Amino acid sequence: MPTLQIIPPRSGVAFKLMKGQQLRVVDIEGEQVSDLLCFNADDTREYLSSGRTIDYAETIRLTTGHVFYSNRSNPMFIIKEDTVGFHDFLLTPCSADTFRLLYGHQHPHRGCFGNLCEALDQYGIDTDHIGTTFNVFMNVDIDNASGKLSVLPPRSKPGDYIIIAAEMDLIIGLTACSAEMSNNYSFKPIGYEII
Repeated sequence: MPTLQIIPPRSGVAFKLMKGQQLRVVDIEGEQVSDLLCFNADDTREYLSSGRTIDYAETIRLTTGHVFYSNRSNPMFIIKEDTVGFHDFLLTPCSADTFRLLYGHQHPHRGCFGNLCEALDQYGIDTDHIGTTFNVFMNVDIDNASGKLSVLPPRSKPGDYIIIAAEMDLIIGLTACSAEMSNNYSFKPIGYEII
C-alpha cells in the first residue's frame, strides 16, 4: 500500500517516476498549489513543454484524459484522475524575483524556482533548464477582452487530488508552492505518492 509523502510548506522534492507508474498529488488542507516539472530520465535535454501540450490539446484547461508532451513532442504523462479540473500551465514557478517584482519583498523567499533548483540538482539539472511548470490546483483567470491574468484562490478542497501516469521514465520535480496569491495567502503542505 503506497504511503503519502509530505512536502512541507514552501519546499520541494525530486524523484523518479518510471513508465507505467502513477503519481497522485494531494491537496491535504485545501487551497494549496503544487508546481510539477518533469524531464526524460534518460536524457534531461527533453523536458515538459507547456507550449507543445497546450498546442496539441487545443485548450489551456487541462484535465482528465489530456496528454502532456515534451519539447520533442513525445508523450510524457497523461492525467488519469482529477477531482478539481482546474490548473495552470501558463505561469512560471515563483522565484525570488517574483517576490521582489510583484510583491515588493525586501528579503524575498527563493520560491518554487529555488526549491526546484535545489531538489533537481541531484539529477544534474541546472537552473537554466527549469521552465514553465504545470501548476497543479492553481486558479488563473483570463479576461477575454484584455487578456489580463488574475491569480485567484485555488478551487481545491482538502483531500482533492490529481493522478498522472508516466508515459516514459521521468525525473519529477514537485513543490508546495510559496507564492501568497497562488495559495490564498496561506502556506500549506502537499502530499504525494507513487502508485
